[in-house]
Amino acid sequence: MHRIVALSGSLSRPSRTRALVHAIADALAQGHAPRNAQVDLIDIAEIAPALAAVTGFDNIPDVVRDAQELLARADVIVLGSPVYKGSYSGLFKHFIDLLDPAWLRGKVAVLAATGGSDRHALVLEHQWRPLASFLELHTVPAGVFVRDSEFENYQLGADRTASHERIALAAAQARTLLGWPTQPAAEAPIALAA
Repeated sequence: MHRIVALSGSLSRPSRTRALVHAIADALAQGHAPRNAQVDLIDIAEIAPALAAVTGFDNIPDVVRDAQELLARADVIVLGSPVYKGSYSGLFKHFIDLLDPAWLRGKVAVLAATGGSDRHALVLEHQWRPLASFLELHTVPAGVFVRDSEFENYQLGADRTASHERIALAAAQARTLLGWPTQPAAEAPIALAA
């Protein structure tokens, strides 16, 4: 079974970033029969109280450790965060800082971000890619940056926008790196695991 894990670094609920990483994970899962792929989501907003209290590697709460282990078991990960002051969210980085870098070595990753304007789009290249490189992740060339205005009620608009095309491109690149099927399966799409 192929495991897809999406990490949303937003502290908000509802969250545009959560919707974006969910959409990317669903695009990655296309081409698999439901029993052959599993999609899981780690939402920093859900573990924030426990995560914020962590001050060292010897006191990591179970909810944070479970999220770390879920990420470590993934075949492909989607890393997404809203842009704050030119970078990813602080608790997103805190979660990453508490990981053993060896756990992610060699995994394929799709990098994603949301922000108020195109002014933030290069954050994927200047913040996310160096972090992913340190973790020895294989990132796909196409990062996915989506402006807040492209969401309706915290969901991506249903029309065929450049964002949808970018998601499809990044997912196709990841499936190619992984050697996964590139054509959609005839069966129903995979539902996000709760």
